[in-house]
Amino acid sequence: MEMEADPPTSEHRTLAMLCHLLSFSGYVVPIPLVNVIAPLVLWSMKKDESPYVDHHGRESINFQLSMVIYAIPCAILTCAFGLGIVLLIALGAFAIVAPIIAAVKANEGNWYEYPLTIRFF
Repeated sequence: MEMEADPPTSEHRTLAMLCHLLSFSGYVVPIPLVNVIAPLVLWSMKKDESPYVDHHGRESINFQLSMVIYAIPCAILTCAFGLGIVLLIALGAFAIVAPIIAAVKANEGNWYEYPLTIRFF
């Protein structure tokens, strides 16, 4: 984790928190992958302002992409055997709880890394 010498400003903490909370736009806007696109847009606009915002934006995008990838085999298992429904429920709960925790940590000024995340960026 890259850490700044100075603590993040209030604005940078807010932007980092928004990177995580924008993933919930997928529950509101019926556009495929908007849970990835919304944080991606904010991150791409603000990543050069602060390493803190860059870190949290990357984390949010990587986590959302990971959730999409993990959901595919769960959906296949659900269709094929009905077994994947338990996995989809667990994955869905994790996809709701983890960004809330990350948003709180980002707003507190902590450098947070999601568990079980594939690092694409």
